[in-house]
Amino acid sequence: MRATLLFCAPLLATTWVTAAHADAPALFSDATFNLLSRNFFLNNDTRTGHNGDSYNREWAQGFIGRFESGYTPGVLGVGVGAHGFVGLRLDSGGGRAGTGLLPVGDSGKAAGEYSSAGGALKLQLGDTRLKLGEMEVETPVFDTGDKRLQPEYATGALLQGKAGSQLSWTAGHFNAFKNQDESASASDFDGYGASTRHESISLLGVQSDTSAALSGALYMGELSDTWRQYYANLHLNQPLSTDTRLAWDANLYRTLGTGAEQAGAINTTAASLLAKLSVGEQAFSLGYQKISGNTPFDFVGGDSIYLANSIKYADFNGANEQSWQVRYDLDLSQWLTSGLTLMTRYVRGSNIDGTHAPKGGAYNPYDDELGGYVANQGEGGKHWERDIEGKYRVQSGAAKDLALSLSYVTHRGNAAQGGRDIDRVYVVIEYPLDVLGSH
Repeated sequence: MRATLLFCAPLLATTWVTAAHADAPALFSDATFNLLSRNFFLNNDTRTGHNGDSYNREWAQGFIGRFESGYTPGVLGVGVGAHGFVGLRLDSGGGRAGTGLLPVGDSGKAAGEYSSAGGALKLQLGDTRLKLGEMEVETPVFDTGDKRLQPEYATGALLQGKAGSQLSWTAGHFNAFKNQDESASASDFDGYGASTRHESISLLGVQSDTSAALSGALYMGELSDTWRQYYANLHLNQPLSTDTRLAWDANLYRTLGTGAEQAGAINTTAASLLAKLSVGEQAFSLGYQKISGNTPFDFVGGDSIYLANSIKYADFNGANEQSWQVRYDLDLSQWLTSGLTLMTRYVRGSNIDGTHAPKGGAYNPYDDELGGYVANQGEGGKHWERDIEGKYRVQSGAAKDLALSLSYVTHRGNAAQGGRDIDRVYVVIEYPLDVLGSH
């Protein structure tokens, strides 16, 4: 019953909006409500370093409702946003839980269902908009992920505006987090290797028009008493002929410990460069990534790493790591059916050395049983990942926009790199429905 009530919150708001449409057209005529059905199957087969949990398989059904009102008329516009989620277990048990699709209790069993709801107040003054409450966030220094059944959410304030016709800016401060397999909104901000309790994250950045041939971004983020992070991006899109295009994407992060340095003395530079050549229905990509520093590149939130070689399983962000990527994309619309695409990529990382991480920090903690410091990564670490993915989206008819995604991921490495050898299969079926309005 609780799950039903929480999920129905945006739907009830939609019903109210429809009934009140005539009274405040500026607020409700622009309102939207969409429902996303997400069916997710995830199978993990861990080959080494599994410590007893070598096989995880879960299948779950999720429903995500999102409501966005317009704004009231006048100098200061007021609006609301709301979201609701219900996740249902279809298959999990017998020691197979733990994929991140469903919450896992103290008994080790996955919950039969879980749910959440939240909302935000919206204010608009000219081209400036402020959101206060629980929301999804998308910036290079703090990005709530959407990689499992439920999206991640952050609670706080997000202020966005424009500086002329080509630039936009963003500022935010968040003090609570909702993870992908939780209902509570007061989880810790989990970094790549450290959990920061009772802290907050702030950000400030500027972004140029991404549709331009040359675009870029500058951001700064700070995880309180942990680290301060600076980010720069440059993107170049070059048409070479009518059906050939070359794109370059460069990313740079600089992360320094700050305040009490709860994750240790972090001093890391992370950079990547990806070149993509598109020729008709095919695309060929080559990427390079380098981490300079004795600790891995640290980040908060599932998608807060805009580096080229951060892919399905591994991020290739180990201490002192360098990695290369080759990727091939194919649009099969001309040969088989519209909406069908294939992608395969291979990334190899090497030169990992975490043995010089600051002692006592998150990446070189003290082990009471061994009576000494044990670094999370050793010397000479290397690994590779291969992803194969097929996607199909229905282009027309009653099932328009129904999307099917099938992915097979393989990751292998030596003990020094710190990750698992794993084979992973994803099957995701999504169907969006615009109940009110249209995006």
